[in-house]
Amino acid sequence: MRLLVLLALALLPLAGCAAQSVSLASGVSPIPTESRQLVFVTTPNWSATDGTLRTFERDVSNSGEPGPWREVGAATPTVVGRSGLGWGRGLHAPEAGVQKAEGDGRAPAGAFALSAAFGYADAEPTGLPYVQATPTLACVDDAASAFYNLVVDGAEVSKDWDSREQMRRPDNLYSLGVVVAHNGPGIAPDLAPAASGASPAPGAGSCIFLHVWRGPGSSTAGCTAMPSAALQRVMGWLDARERPVLVQLPAPEAARLREAWGLPE
Repeated sequence: MRLLVLLALALLPLAGCAAQSVSLASGVSPIPTESRQLVFVTTPNWSATDGTLRTFERDVSNSGEPGPWREVGAATPTVVGRSGLGWGRGLHAPEAGVQKAEGDGRAPAGAFALSAAFGYADAEPTGLPYVQATPTLACVDDAASAFYNLVVDGAEVSKDWDSREQMRRPDNLYSLGVVVAHNGPGIAPDLAPAASGASPAPGAGSCIFLHVWRGPGSSTAGCTAMPSAALQRVMGWLDARERPVLVQLPAPEAARLREAWGLPE
């Protein structure tokens, strides 16, 4: 199974943002067999900006066979991109349909590793690698930069970008957050050495996080946001040793892929 997932990752850069991409995912789950934690976000349809986040766990036998997903914790309302969802670049093979692109206002659909957590405090209770969002921490959204789609410490690297997102925001939306490995690991290796992912495709979308929302009825530029208390619970539950995965899909797509991807009801 791991070889199949790695093959899917190797094919992703060939697809880029092409809307005519052909699905290669038939019968193959992009969720690694060793993954024991699932963050599952569904929206009513591709253009919806509201959704629901649920968390699941499963056991994996000594022989490597994963068991069924069981829901843990309470479901929470979420908001996604102002333009809804579009297929992202992650653990899944390319799918036909609207593709996530830089600046399109879509949150990525698909299956993604969760690389690291961040926040304004010196430390937060989480099992993910944690990075404090200092005034010099930034996420580069300039597609021409060597640091495109990476959270970096601007004080530690040679700046080659014209555009970046400041991680220490005055509105507290990034007071808590999780890096989603869409279009690459999403964070520099010196900040989260275990983070992995395919090399970013320029223009395929950057700086995708789970973060605190402005409130119900709001939307984002492409992230997935939720109440602070809910995000704090999710961060406290996530554990890098359990290989957590985010699956984010419109409900009809989740139903279509349920059997192939081994998704919960």
